[in-house]
Amino acid sequence: MRQNEEAKEFVPALPIDACSAESQGFIGYMMEQSLKNEFARKKLATNVITLLTQTEVSASDPAFQDPTKPIGVFYTESEAEELAKTKGWKMAEDAGRGYRRVVPSPQPKKIHGVEAIKQLVATDTVVISTGGGGIPVVQNEAGNLKGVEAVIDKDRSALRLSEQVEADVFMILTDVSNVYLHFGEPNQQKLEGVPVKEAKQYMTEGHFADGSMGPKMEAAIAFAESGKEAIICSLDAAVDALAGNAGTRILPEKSTVNA
Repeated sequence: MRQNEEAKEFVPALPIDACSAESQGFIGYMMEQSLKNEFARKKLATNVITLLTQTEVSASDPAFQDPTKPIGVFYTESEAEELAKTKGWKMAEDAGRGYRRVVPSPQPKKIHGVEAIKQLVATDTVVISTGGGGIPVVQNEAGNLKGVEAVIDKDRSALRLSEQVEADVFMILTDVSNVYLHFGEPNQQKLEGVPVKEAKQYMTEGHFADGSMGPKMEAAIAFAESGKEAIICSLDAAVDALAGNAGTRILPEKSTVNA
C-alpha cells in the first residue's frame, strides 16, 4: 500500500487483491527459503512449497457495508476528506495518529486449492498457504472468481483452512508464550489447559482485545468446538506445545489432556 501511494504519479495503483497476492508471494518466498535452508542444514530431504491461495468470501457479507479494517498510510484530516471525496474511500481516525483508509474484513467462506494442499501434505511436503488471510475473491453464479477490495483476518482464514484439510490440531504461533487474563497488569494470569466452555466465558467477559488476541481465541475456540484441540503459543515453544507441555491449549468438551 505504501508503494502504491509513493508511486501513484508514475504507475497505476494496484487493487487490494493484487497487493494481497504480492504480499502473500513475498512472505511465502521468505518462509519457504528459510525452511529449505534449515532442512538442508539438518540434512533433511523435506520438500517445501508456497501456494498462492485465494480465499472466497460472500459478496453479501455485512462487512462490505461497514468497512472497519485500517490499511495503508496515515493522512491528515484534510487529506482524508479529499480522498473520501475523490476516490470514494471510507476514512477513519486511527489511534490518534492520523486518518487511514478502512476496508471490509469479510468472513472467509472457502479456501481454494485445498485438494492440492492435501495431496502435497500426503507426500510429506510442507505447504505454506493462505498468507495474510489469502487473496479475497467472490464467486458468481457461473463459478467465476473475481478479486474484491477487502482484507481477510488471517486467524479466521487459518481456521477455515484447518477445517477444510481436516487438521488434527490447530496451532496459532504468536509473539507471546501463552494467552493471559488481565494481560500486562500486575494480576495477569497465564492460561494453560482451558476447556472450551471456560474459554468462551473469558471471551464474553472481554479479556481479549479485538486487534490482537481476540481473533486468535475466537478461531481457537471454534476449532475446539469441533472436538479437537487448538493451541496458541510462541514459535520457540511449538514442539513442546504439541506435546502438551507449553502454550495455551483450548480443550474440547470431555477432553482429559492435562487440563
